[in-house]
Amino acid sequence: FRDISLPILSFFQMLRSLPKFQTSAFVARSVMERFELPKRLQDSTPSVWNEYIALAMQYKPLNLGQGFPDDPAPEFVIQALVDIAKGENPLLHQYTRGYGHIRLVQALAKLYSILVGQSLNALSEILVTSGAYEALYSTIMGHVDVGDEVIIIEPFFDCYEPMVKMAGGVPRFIPLKLNKAEGPISSADWMLNDTELERLFNPKTKMIILNTPHNPTGKVFNRRELERIAELCRKWNVLCLSDEVYEWLVFDGAEHIRICTLPGMWERTITMGSAGKTFSVTGWKIGWAYGPASLIRNLQMVHQNCVYTCPTPLQEGVARSFELELSRLGQPESYFISLPRELKKKRDFMAKFLSEAGMRPTVPEGGYFMLADWSPVAHKADLSSEPDKRRDYQFTKWMTKNKGLQGIPPSAFYSEPNKHLGEDFVRFCFIKKQDNLDKAAELLSQWR
Repeated sequence: FRDISLPILSFFQMLRSLPKFQTSAFVARSVMERFELPKRLQDSTPSVWNEYIALAMQYKPLNLGQGFPDDPAPEFVIQALVDIAKGENPLLHQYTRGYGHIRLVQALAKLYSILVGQSLNALSEILVTSGAYEALYSTIMGHVDVGDEVIIIEPFFDCYEPMVKMAGGVPRFIPLKLNKAEGPISSADWMLNDTELERLFNPKTKMIILNTPHNPTGKVFNRRELERIAELCRKWNVLCLSDEVYEWLVFDGAEHIRICTLPGMWERTITMGSAGKTFSVTGWKIGWAYGPASLIRNLQMVHQNCVYTCPTPLQEGVARSFELELSRLGQPESYFISLPRELKKKRDFMAKFLSEAGMRPTVPEGGYFMLADWSPVAHKADLSSEPDKRRDYQFTKWMTKNKGLQGIPPSAFYSEPNKHLGEDFVRFCFIKKQDNLDKAAELLSQWR
């Protein structure tokens, strides 16, 4: 006992011999080292959203950066929630089934059985999640093991990479590259290099993350592109995580093809959707994943031990909204048709005023974001006051502070080696009130 106590006594004698401020600093440092981020999180950095929300709060610009509507949500969606809140069923305010409210999974099963051409089991092939964000998390944490490689197409939704790393996986990146130097640009002009894509697949590859319609380019992957990805998935026995939250937002006759419908892909695809994107209620944070029961089971294990269940009234509201849409599916009054019809006008308006301001917009085939090459107007902006390493961060912060208009820097959506590919661009969101789009056009017209 005395031998063990000697080092402890020596430690406290050493502390007593130090000046008080040194003792405090030593203890503080010891505490910090003890409780620093665990290794699986040490590559994590604050997200671009946290930084730019704070910037918007400080400078109060016209915010065309974040992807949420500022028009009222559809009346039938809001009324569903009002009816639930005022209704006589007390159980709609209590916990519901952990893997998804029965009425909602039944509505989702009915809808996607039509869309994918096979009957979905509502109880075993669909999981309701806390937004599509949690569907991503549960899929990656549930299927990626230490050392597994995951192919990520750049630019990518910024949570893909840290989620893969948290699971112990190894991200492998391939960028979409713009293959058009002059004239109008379409999101279809952003393409994968087939040789680079094929080279990434190997026996360690566990998953590829596909996002179509794509954020931020607006690309809608065509059948040929999807068939090539599917061919490589089948060849190497790879799981496809298909992020399809913008599935209803396609324009100009572009076709959204669900990769799970291609030959040999149902059994190796997990597809996710979002009520926030489908019904313009991003604050409800209701999402879902669907696929074969053998794959969804892994997500259920993650979900039940973190979120467990999602808000009952919101799930009920989404279910009622889907039931209405199912009754008018494919008809002109369907919100799935009317929303993209309205958004196309806003898309075209934004492309016009960005072009008139001297930028080169990429006209999206889907989604509600638009990339614009700002390099042609770089000479008009004095970025010397902005210390950021990346030019797109400098430009978007300068524009926020000096022009009262906020966009998002796309280099945030690239891996470190490829961040330079996004530096000449800025991302804007066009699912905004027409008044705000008019204001944005006016702000940029003053810059000309």
